[in-house]
Amino acid sequence: MSTSFREKAEFTAAQMYYVQNRTMEHIAHQMGVSRSTVSRLLREAREQGIVRISVHPPMDRASALEHQLSQLFGVNAHVAQAGTRDSAAHRADAAAVLAAAVLDQLVEPNSIVGLAWGATMTSVVRRLQGREVPGVQAVQLNGAVNSQPEFMDSPSGINLGMGVVEHFARAYDGRAHLFAVPAFFDYEQTKQALWRERSTRRILDMQRRVSLAVFGVGTFSGGAPSQVYSEGYLSREDLDQLNAERAVGDVCTVFLRGDGSWRDIELNSRCSGMPPDVLRRIPRRLCVVNSPHKVTALRAVLEAGLVTDLVLDQSTASALAHGR
Repeated sequence: MSTSFREKAEFTAAQMYYVQNRTMEHIAHQMGVSRSTVSRLLREAREQGIVRISVHPPMDRASALEHQLSQLFGVNAHVAQAGTRDSAAHRADAAAVLAAAVLDQLVEPNSIVGLAWGATMTSVVRRLQGREVPGVQAVQLNGAVNSQPEFMDSPSGINLGMGVVEHFARAYDGRAHLFAVPAFFDYEQTKQALWRERSTRRILDMQRRVSLAVFGVGTFSGGAPSQVYSEGYLSREDLDQLNAERAVGDVCTVFLRGDGSWRDIELNSRCSGMPPDVLRRIPRRLCVVNSPHKVTALRAVLEAGLVTDLVLDQSTASALAHGR
């Protein structure tokens, strides 16, 4: 064969084999040559650069979801590797372990870290490995005192907020600043009066200087309700009002609708949580979600632009990515 004819034969054999997925026997029959000739043509096609083969490591499901969520929502997404067949507890634990690792990478010397409370956040801070970081301070982002009559004598609410903030501070040899106010006030006027107190203003000022906020997402629809709903913080009338106002969940005990709006929800005027417009000004905002039933609430939080970094279990990530 001449060089030109040989190169054409190499290209024809390569195209049939690699593009059309034909067998060597089929190619030999079509070209009127032997199978060994086809083999030599394919080898020469590779040597001449007519065929270029590249090998890439497979992108696992979690990595693919991270890329997809980053593109969809403009966040740094981290997906914990846990299969759909794993138990809900195992998936939640995987998300907490990953969130603790991501959080650890974001903690910097002389920084103020704001933390909300809740079951998800409790799981995360308990999995911090701990290391000394000079000058770290931790401040509570929302009050946890429970004002419902049947829970007035219970320390559980106070302990929830204290536990998260103090555990984080101990992990980094830092200082904890607690927000010893109710999660929800009975009257807006009471909140406004307390907000004028010097001790409260000190915490509010620290909150405004936070460089990293860490929080979960609460919801009262489907699945296991978040602690703010299951621990008696809200009355039946409160829940009915939230449903009437189309609230789908909360972040830092501030309630949002599905479109991310929150300002005219009545209960927000009586809550102690950091308002979304203040939260949005914090440079890094790490949100941790560990159950698919929170996806509707999570979408609202994303719509409000409250997240820069997101940690999810794989099932929740898939539901969020595919609109479920």
